[in-house]
Amino acid sequence: MPNRLAHETSPYLLQHADNPVDWWPWSAEAFDEARRRDVPVLLSVGYSSCHWCHVMAHESFEDDTTAAYVNEHFVAVKVDREERPDVDAVYMEAVQAATGQGGWPMTVFLTPDAEPFYFGTYFPPEAKHGMPSFGEVLDGVARAWTDRRDEVGAVAGKIVTDLAARSLAFGGDGVPGEEELAQALLGLTREYDATRGGFGGAPKFPPSMALEFLLRHHARTGAEGALQMAADTCEAMARGGIYDQLGGGFARYAVDRDWVVPHFEKMLYDNALLCRVYAHLWRITGSDLARRVALETADFMVRELRTSEGGFASALDADSDDGTGRHVEGAYYVWTPARLEEVLGEEDAGYAARHYGVTEEGTFEEGASVLQLPQDAGVADAERIASVKARLLAARDLRERPGRDDKVVAAWNGLAIAALAETGAYFDRPDLVERATEAADLLVRLHMDAGARLTRTSRDGRAGANAGVLEDYADVAEGFLALAGVTGEGVWLEFAGFLLDIVLDQFVAEGGALYDTAHDAETLIRRPQDPTDNATPSGWSAAAGALLSYAAHTGSTAHRAAAEGALGVVKALGPRAPRFIGWGLATAEALLDGPREVAVVGAPDDAATSELRRAALLGTAPGAVLAFGAPGGEEFPLLRDRPLVDGGAAAYVCRRFTCDAPTTDPAELTRKLSR
Repeated sequence: MPNRLAHETSPYLLQHADNPVDWWPWSAEAFDEARRRDVPVLLSVGYSSCHWCHVMAHESFEDDTTAAYVNEHFVAVKVDREERPDVDAVYMEAVQAATGQGGWPMTVFLTPDAEPFYFGTYFPPEAKHGMPSFGEVLDGVARAWTDRRDEVGAVAGKIVTDLAARSLAFGGDGVPGEEELAQALLGLTREYDATRGGFGGAPKFPPSMALEFLLRHHARTGAEGALQMAADTCEAMARGGIYDQLGGGFARYAVDRDWVVPHFEKMLYDNALLCRVYAHLWRITGSDLARRVALETADFMVRELRTSEGGFASALDADSDDGTGRHVEGAYYVWTPARLEEVLGEEDAGYAARHYGVTEEGTFEEGASVLQLPQDAGVADAERIASVKARLLAARDLRERPGRDDKVVAAWNGLAIAALAETGAYFDRPDLVERATEAADLLVRLHMDAGARLTRTSRDGRAGANAGVLEDYADVAEGFLALAGVTGEGVWLEFAGFLLDIVLDQFVAEGGALYDTAHDAETLIRRPQDPTDNATPSGWSAAAGALLSYAAHTGSTAHRAAAEGALGVVKALGPRAPRFIGWGLATAEALLDGPREVAVVGAPDDAATSELRRAALLGTAPGAVLAFGAPGGEEFPLLRDRPLVDGGAAAYVCRRFTCDAPTTDPAELTRKLSR
């Protein structure tokens, strides 16, 4: 019989709806039940594409004996970290503080007042590798609750007190300047892997936000080292196994330093961020590889992640059936020489093996290889490799596909909207701009209420119950602002303004700091507040970027002041930990550059207007904003008091609404938007 999770919208929670564990969703009722029964709460946090979450579920939560013990001694609460990032953040901070590490599944034992007192991540069904078995953990916690309640309460109280003391006060210390950004660049240079690209060792994650900083820093200062690090990292990733050489799109991370073997899950946020990075790299360098990867990644998002309602699903799993009934990580993506020959025949199989680095020994498990691209095919081989790629992709499509988490997360869709809008505009792909617009329409229609308050997730056209957090407001505003610049439709600027006004009203703390949850959000044991980038831009730095862009569009001093206040944390952390605040550093680059405001006035269907608009879109000035339309267009403040020149189209480049002389020459506009 299904448990209470059967009524949820999260695919991850629904995966546990038939467990023998009597799961509750996160709710006041669950903690009331724990008080009534006088038992602790077992909190299990994960997400649908988490490999070890599936492993622990199969080993423990689907086991009748384990479930019976859990049901007797605990109230079990299951949380999708992607639906409730606030709950995840609060307890992950406690796990990391107590154990020095974190990860998912996250396993935390709480008092009925939601205070944590024992922590862990994955626990095996049998003790091994120094880890106790899950059964031993359950028994130990249950005995402690019964026999040493005062000790449990003291531990829980101390943890909550320690967490409360961790609140940040960064802000109001001034904005980062040339010195801090130069120190950040130096810090990245020290950590850069000059042989393989990227930063640090294994596992290696795509450094999307740091790459955006490097590209903007080069655009503003001309620093060739910054561009080289970004370009070489992008090429290494694009040629490695972390990139899907057949279908496009990036996996979550590589388990090795060489980008060869990925953890095969594909996340919307990674692909949205990297699509935009490669498009921006092309805009600076004209690289054919960057152009191809940007477009292939955009097409992957549309083909594999787009939902029937027009939004974008969260993720594809790493695991799928390997054809023998086993659920195996990477089964959908890997090849052996024999499987190549089955599809291509002997001659083309040998050619494909050399082209994609498939060997008898393999690069993955059981002699299988992850496809790589050591070098591009020659011009003479273009037709042959296109045929090989098409046949392999068609054959792969016949395999069982990895599962898809088809919930729509507002923040990640905001990132996708920005990426698709810009990529479509750069490469004359109006279909991508249309897909971005449809996703934006869905967010307005389903995720925003009449007061512009956001719901974090939806699924199958049904809005979830969880309130949006700071990253939702910031990233959706970022997407709307990008869409406004690409389409010339001022309604997206207006919607961004609604969202950012809520940021000012609900998320800003004294001194310019930001909270991850709204002032009127559910009260947790601590209010989450994290300015550092992880897999996505932090809500803090994303909000700073969107506030700054909106201020550049409108001249709003309140929004600019809030952006500058938020960037105080970048001044403090950027020189010390640049890898973990890349989006904040990228925003600081825009601030130092102005950012520049570009107004293109002219008839929309006029060729001269189109040429100026394209030059503006392809300008490399960090964080520049664009408005185009007829002179005096009321939807865009930048268009007001910007007349035509000699009756024809003209472009104005401004900083804080103070403009240079207008130009009618696209080449001159390009020069104005470079250093």
